[in-house]
Amino acid sequence: MPAKHHAPLPQPIFHEPDLQQPIFSEDATLPSPTGFETKHPSDSAIYAEVQELLKKDVVDIPKSRAADDALFSLADAYGSNHGPQVIDKIKKAGKIVFHAIGDSGASDVRKYTDELRVSDQVTLDCTQADDANRPAFLFHLGDVVYNFGESRYYYDQFYDAFRNYPAPIFAIPGNHDSFVVPGTAPADTPLTTFQRNFCSEHPVITPEAGSLHRTAMTQPGVYFTLDAPYVRIIGLFSNALEDPGVISNADGKWPAVDDTQLKFLRAQLQRIKKDNYKGAVLLAVHHPPYSYSPPPKKGTGGNHASSFVMLSQIDEICLSEGVYPHAVLAAHAHNYQRYSRTITFKGHDYDVPFIVCGDGGHNVNPLVRSGPEPHPTSRVDYLEWAKAKIKAKELWLEKYNYDHYGYLRIHVDEKELIINFHQTSATTLGQSRYDMVTVDLASHKMVTN
Repeated sequence: MPAKHHAPLPQPIFHEPDLQQPIFSEDATLPSPTGFETKHPSDSAIYAEVQELLKKDVVDIPKSRAADDALFSLADAYGSNHGPQVIDKIKKAGKIVFHAIGDSGASDVRKYTDELRVSDQVTLDCTQADDANRPAFLFHLGDVVYNFGESRYYYDQFYDAFRNYPAPIFAIPGNHDSFVVPGTAPADTPLTTFQRNFCSEHPVITPEAGSLHRTAMTQPGVYFTLDAPYVRIIGLFSNALEDPGVISNADGKWPAVDDTQLKFLRAQLQRIKKDNYKGAVLLAVHHPPYSYSPPPKKGTGGNHASSFVMLSQIDEICLSEGVYPHAVLAAHAHNYQRYSRTITFKGHDYDVPFIVCGDGGHNVNPLVRSGPEPHPTSRVDYLEWAKAKIKAKELWLEKYNYDHYGYLRIHVDEKELIINFHQTSATTLGQSRYDMVTVDLASHKMVTN
């Protein structure tokens, strides 16, 4: 478990029962936090105790309070006072810009500086950009709080770290936000805490925020679709295992998990068809469908493996509904990886970026612990699962990085989706783009930059 916070825990009551408008940052810029303490002495023992459970314990999926085909709008997240103006600025600019990160939580004081580099950089990006290029929100790809999503660690690892981020922060839970340590009281389970802070029915300041003012997000559940100008992001909860990601019991292996999210995904794709939606469609999930391992091995080559069954279930629904996302975003593996998957879909070749951005501050890990080192533009067709519902014509590991922490800066307009990966530096703040991919929305083809 992560470091024990030095301050007394706040009482489990809300500071305000119901605020009229959300709050995203402090009125004044606060200095970097200094209260994170050293690692709790019981961490290693508890983690060793649950190692086997991490391979077999799943949790049930809390049902969203919204209908399967419902959308959660960016305007509603901003509130009635600011939402219309924010949407108007985005439309006048003719594009939307936003951030995405994963695995930001710092489990001990040694890692806190790395998390702060990322949180400070995305905050600086917001405050220094002009209106047309200012990121409108951050989408967190999971593992917000280590080690197991405990309430008492939200202040250090989320609220204080992102205290000055001036926009909504949406999130899907990662395995560390959902795994239940044996003996945890039902009221203290990680998903209960996650939902209190990200799935509140109203803007409230939760106990986890301590003395800070960011209100809980009001997304409808641990899976949901964010609807913003030019983009829809379908977020799925891939459960509590270290590996693989699990979104349903469609394969009969995980009876504690129902098929709620498959019905949700199908309904969302049906709505895209019904609406004749022309914007970018992104799929976000914590566990990566692809994560590098050297041939002929298909398991864990770095620190986390590919989730083949999960991808096949997603593919099957996309195939039956005739809608495929323009890109798939994931985290979990503590590095940056970008794959391009070319598939034949509805009689056409689609180029689909599959991106892993799990280096948001917790750790960075090499792709390979043994065997050959890959090189950029490595063909990795062997990562395709033999039972896949859609077989890739080609699968390439285009680029990767495990030397730096970083984040995604994503741009979408009427014609293109542009995904940039930015590194953060140990010594300076500023934009440091390491990678970029552009997808034409109409054709689903990657564009040479």
